[in-house]
Amino acid sequence: MESLCIIVPIFNEEEAIPEFPQAFSSYFQSSALNPTVLLVNDGSKDSSLQRIKELCASNDRFQYISLEKNSGLSAAIKAGFDVATSSYVGYIDADLQTVPNDFLKLEPFLNEFDLVLGDRSASRKDSFVKNLSSRIANNFRDFMLNDGVNDSGCPLKILKRDLAVSLPFFKGMHRFIPALVLIYGGKVKQVPVSHFPRMTGKSKFNLWNRLLSPLQDTFAVWWMSKRKISYKVAESNLPTDAKVKQ
Repeated sequence: MESLCIIVPIFNEEEAIPEFPQAFSSYFQSSALNPTVLLVNDGSKDSSLQRIKELCASNDRFQYISLEKNSGLSAAIKAGFDVATSSYVGYIDADLQTVPNDFLKLEPFLNEFDLVLGDRSASRKDSFVKNLSSRIANNFRDFMLNDGVNDSGCPLKILKRDLAVSLPFFKGMHRFIPALVLIYGGKVKQVPVSHFPRMTGKSKFNLWNRLLSPLQDTFAVWWMSKRKISYKVAESNLPTDAKVKQ
């Protein structure tokens, strides 16, 4: 049976964690993928880790790992992908501005696509500055990478686990998962999803990490797209059960 592990990176989100069981309840009941949730504590300085442990002790749908120190969002996502053993891995932010039930909108496309992600464009409930910086970064990314994705940073994604662990990871990589999937020959599908105002905690983003840093990272991904090695084996005398990775 196909399965799904949803990665939730957590850095100082103590107020949000008690909301998780109710937030995920409807999705757990409706999903065909027998989902579990992996909470990745990214070196929180508040009581997040204690609340994570309490939640995992009371609900076996939730598991956790805790990183030695704060390593950043991309590292937390990568750690979750690496330890997951499911057929698919998902991702959602701890602030629950996107909702777990919207994973149901992504599931029908998993047989055809390697990555299915949400698109918040029509319903974003962020500040003017946050919306503007995201729009600029998305437009520049699409111009440079031609990935055709409206909302690359949407924190609602499901992708094949084998593909997820093969992607190159670096700081800020989480913004470029769709582009990297396309570079590696995968197929990507966008699905409109809901978006809500942040109800707990504080945003970890500012002008630098929402705009200037992503613009720099775009050049790095563009460079990778031009330098990627690609080949196909024409013939071989290897045993038929031997697998050649390409």
